[in-house]
Amino acid sequence: MITALVSIVVEPRRIPEVAQAVVDIEGIDQVFSVTGDVDLIAVVRVRAHEDLAGVIAGQLSKVEGVLDTTTNIAFKTYSKQDLEAGFDLGLDG
Repeated sequence: MITALVSIVVEPRRIPEVAQAVVDIEGIDQVFSVTGDVDLIAVVRVRAHEDLAGVIAGQLSKVEGVLDTTTNIAFKTYSKQDLEAGFDLGLDG
């Protein structure tokens, strides 16, 4: 599974509508409204790198109100939840 984080700049008055349209795209797992230089961050999960183009360039970037996107592909995921699950299985030592 390929995970990418997409930072999205949106027309300010359209943030809620754009967020809903983006989260409705297949391959997009979550959308966060954030502070800072961007308005939304989308978590994309697809099976292959080639699928990223269809989700991001083919659909997300074409949502009305999206002004700009930047994509970061995750190499490795670190999760506190994964670590805690290991401890629940008796793997703590």
